Amino acid sequence: MASPEIEALTQALSRLPGLGPRSARRAVLHLIKKRETALVPLLGALERVSERLSTCSTCGNVDTSDPCAVCADPRRDARALCVVEEVADLWALERSRLFPGRFHVLGGRLSALEGVRPEDLAIDRLVARIADGGIDEVVLAMNATLEGQTTAHYLAERIEAYPVRITQLAHGLPVGGELDYLDEGTLAQALRARRPVG
Repeated sequence: MASPEIEALTQALSRLPGLGPRSARRAVLHLIKKRETALVPLLGALERVSERLSTCSTCGNVDTSDPCAVCADPRRDARALCVVEEVADLWALERSRLFPGRFHVLGGRLSALEGVRPEDLAIDRLVARIADGGIDEVVLAMNATLEGQTTAHYLAERIEAYPVRITQLAHGLPVGGELDYLDEGTLAQALRARRPVG
């Protein structure tokens, strides 16, 4: 039997993705056992992130600075813009280290069933970024789901009037798959084989 505080910590951890009640209990026991080397540094890191966490006003990434580290990096190719559904997708593509450009996070995908409309996403900000000029290619890196492909089609229609090349990740990504769960090799192949839309 654990104290209410330890039980509350276990409950909080069990709500995280990928952690159920058993995994959460094991994590709590490890943190308690390794208090000085695991628990104290974790608390400090959580506190620092909580104090400094912000959403990038340029791309929608989550970081501890605004603009985020990706947008602030002068080595990035500002002419190439990769559009993703969620921050997790941006981070997955960044892990591959193959896309040299900048990103734009929509904050979701169009879904009639879930009531997600174009105005619920950062689509107008995307169009404004493209309208400002300086972008040659827009890569639509949507998940290979029906909603993801619907979103990509909608975006292509919204930006086709601008002088940019519109590409999307190559097919070969598993249908129903999400970028955050793909390995770097699959992401690398998809980025290398991207093709024009339409």
